[in-house]
Amino acid sequence: MTQRTRTIRNVGIVGVSTVLLAVTAPVTASVAASPSADLTWTACGGSGVDPRQQCATLQVPMDYADPDSPLIDIAVSRIPSENPEARRGTLLLIPGGPGGSSLNDPSGRGQKLPQDVLDDYDLVGFAPRGLAPSTPVDCGLDHGDLATSKLRPWPAADGSVDGNMATARRMADACAANGGELIRHLSTANEARDIDRLRAALGERKLSAWGVSYGTYVGAVYAQLFPHRTDRIVLDSNDNPDPTRVARAWLAGHEQGVEDTFPDFAAWASEPDNPDRVASRAADVRPMFLRLAARLDREPLPWPGANPEELNGNVLRQTMLDSLYSPSRYPTLARLIRAAQQGTVPPAPAAPPEAVLQNVAAVGAGTMCNDVAWPTSKAVYEKDVAESRAKYPLTAGMPRNAMPCAAWPYPPREAPVRITGRGPSGILLVQNERDVATPLSGARKLREAFGRRAVMVTVNSTGHDAYLANGNVCGDRTVSRFLATGQRPDTDTYCA
Repeated sequence: MTQRTRTIRNVGIVGVSTVLLAVTAPVTASVAASPSADLTWTACGGSGVDPRQQCATLQVPMDYADPDSPLIDIAVSRIPSENPEARRGTLLLIPGGPGGSSLNDPSGRGQKLPQDVLDDYDLVGFAPRGLAPSTPVDCGLDHGDLATSKLRPWPAADGSVDGNMATARRMADACAANGGELIRHLSTANEARDIDRLRAALGERKLSAWGVSYGTYVGAVYAQLFPHRTDRIVLDSNDNPDPTRVARAWLAGHEQGVEDTFPDFAAWASEPDNPDRVASRAADVRPMFLRLAARLDREPLPWPGANPEELNGNVLRQTMLDSLYSPSRYPTLARLIRAAQQGTVPPAPAAPPEAVLQNVAAVGAGTMCNDVAWPTSKAVYEKDVAESRAKYPLTAGMPRNAMPCAAWPYPPREAPVRITGRGPSGILLVQNERDVATPLSGARKLREAFGRRAVMVTVNSTGHDAYLANGNVCGDRTVSRFLATGQRPDTDTYCA
């Protein structure tokens, strides 16, 4: 199987910052077969793929509870260790999302790893169940419902959730009509089971992993379900594992995440030598942003080619949320603010192919809604949104609002996995202090749940994704040492 990659930003329903998705192309060449009979490795073609990267297909049960379940495909990739004599095992790269893929991460972020880590491990990526080129799902959503400002449930300008409840019903109905049987079997627990099938197919007794964002929850669930199959586990930018809320807790985390990170944007956006400066003082940026969003609520600006084709208050808020994922994205928000203040808009942002958006949205909805039951009462969301709007005006109530899960027709097939401290103590959490998508407050909940199994490194930095991305030298050095040698700090550590 050959894969070609496209980089898709912020298309997940909850927290994907960069999603690497792949589409299939014909097989180009054979490579030596895996020692395991379950995987036959072939060369991966396509632009941007390291020529050493190999691809294979793993078959897993669609329904682990049914011994006669049909099989589905999981697309897998790897780059073997650069020093076979020093090879320790496999480092699985677990993607964010739900709706993200790590299929080309062995060629991408994996190559940022230090040489001793590249020598120690085969780097392995995969497209989780439901995500092309694995056996895909698709809900056939309306084009307008694929807008990021629709996938995240921003309420109406007056705080009403009526439109969100209608959208939830429409999207859930579409997934039930078009998602097939597979959409009922998308869940974090099933992804963890798929990972263990992959471990076995790779011939590994134990598995090391680097999970990012939603991948931290996947990694935590894997470590809970298969504790003695874990070797060295790095969880980077960590989700709150609350088993009573699961993805509801992740969505709610955005309100604190924005409060933690917006001051950093405000300081940058008021620097005198900044060509994208929006205010003369950092203290002026927040009230200016709130005034502009309120004005765009009342008087949207036409935005041809965008989805939706207008710049309204919620599109501005969604751009703010997207831009706070990394300081490198701050100019996008600042330039949109500057344009809107003048009554203009920049060129419409490039959109991924609609088929990709449909696939990602279906995987995201299926996973979140199957993991845990969400409230179905409009009154619950009305109350929560009103409270959130009063306390966190920047996010306008969105983090506590209704998603498709409020109308999901299928009850969860199993209870959410509760993360505990039972198992080997080989887990290292790394967490930026200011993270819009997975705030420090939620990461501390995961750290607490793991108890003695984990140590957490908190990094004095801003942005989502800490290790080898938006963190700092101290944090990167600590994680690299753990992957290469197994040495962790004796206690939780702060990297200033």
